[in-house]
Amino acid sequence: MSSPTNSNSSTTTIVPDAVLGPIGYHAHSCGYCKSKAERRSSSRGSSGSPSYYASSKYLTPKFYEDLICRGWRRSGTLLYKPDLRNACCPHYTLRLDAPAFKATKDQRQAQNRFNHYILGDEYIKETAKLHPKSKAEAARYKQTFDLCERVHESELSYLQEPTKPAHEFAVTLDPDTFTEEKYLLYENYQRIVHKEGPDDISRHGFRNFLCSSKIKRSTTIVDGKEKKLGSYHQCYRLDGRLVAIGVLDLLPNAISAVYFMYHEDLHTWSPGKLSALRETALAIEQGCRWYMMGFYIHGCTKMKYKADYHPQYILDPEKYTWDLLDDDLKLRMDARRYVSLSSEKARGIPAPTKEEAEAAAASRSPPPTNDGDDLNLLSQNMPGALTADELEAFDLGSLLRPYGRGAVIRFSDIDGWEGYPEPGDGRTDGEPVIKQALGDLVAVVGTELAGRLVVDFAQR
Repeated sequence: MSSPTNSNSSTTTIVPDAVLGPIGYHAHSCGYCKSKAERRSSSRGSSGSPSYYASSKYLTPKFYEDLICRGWRRSGTLLYKPDLRNACCPHYTLRLDAPAFKATKDQRQAQNRFNHYILGDEYIKETAKLHPKSKAEAARYKQTFDLCERVHESELSYLQEPTKPAHEFAVTLDPDTFTEEKYLLYENYQRIVHKEGPDDISRHGFRNFLCSSKIKRSTTIVDGKEKKLGSYHQCYRLDGRLVAIGVLDLLPNAISAVYFMYHEDLHTWSPGKLSALRETALAIEQGCRWYMMGFYIHGCTKMKYKADYHPQYILDPEKYTWDLLDDDLKLRMDARRYVSLSSEKARGIPAPTKEEAEAAAASRSPPPTNDGDDLNLLSQNMPGALTADELEAFDLGSLLRPYGRGAVIRFSDIDGWEGYPEPGDGRTDGEPVIKQALGDLVAVVGTELAGRLVVDFAQR
């Protein structure tokens, strides 16, 4: 690591909100509109899915939540922000208002059917005799669907004794650490549900993908209740056997769903609905307003189920405001590959009719293609990114970098920090590579978050 040369330089010891390593803007083959066989057979792949990438080395839950609210998402330790304007399948950030959520008939039926299977007729009848409900309580139960009550109804720790249920069902919130039991469930899910072969499934891949979060775990007391923060595995056990895992990031104001996997034996009980209902209930119980279901891709059939949970909001990719995912917005997304509601309203563009949306969808042009390996972020007109003029007003040299044993130092306090070519290094481009990399990072995280992080270019 270089030594400070500026006489005014100083190091300090801080605990940042995040330590990130810039990777850059890259385009890859899209996993949603291209089959696996096509992706494997393509030597270079298409450039239909461009994103900016960074590695995470440390994240506070609040910082990651703020990143999500700027369109970011994580896969293991890798952070990425999709470029929606230039994507073949734009990835819109989604969030559900958990306290306002009302389950649909089929969602209620899925939960009630699973509860009945777990409890069994004998338990239900005997418990009704031993612990009869009042008329008012029975009427309330029949006429309303209390989400938190229903998701816990069949859990072993919530049952009334002495009658035994037909099956023992338990759900625990565990650290996102690797175990062989978890890996075997993952292997079954990837092989059966996603049809992956042995070469695509490994313990190493499972660790990297779902057991390596850098989001700090902690437990606090809020209004007298325990509130967990950080990355966890919500483990479902049926008769003592691990049958499902929800990989979750518990954030100050949201529960963010990372991944859900289940054993093939659970398929008949609509596990996707069960997990979404339980995770929404967890958000309410944790005192969070939002349940974040990841990205929403409007043209992807597998993603459309997310719109069945109401009220759902879409992050505007340009203004970072939240818009209700209603019929108006869906029609706009039917008609156009890329939609920013704030931009369309500012330009006075009305929502199309159904017929107009269908006609527009049939004639719309494909996204631009980028065949180069190295793409310049500022030239891509990426939604929500700072412009070159906005970046010029920000002092990139004020960003912090590690300086050994927990200390940090400003980049500008390092001689030659911009990264201009030096004699003998073989470079002919004449560009300040470090300064450019810092500029790209600030452009996509924004100046407010940039002031709360440390930038670490080390690979590990």
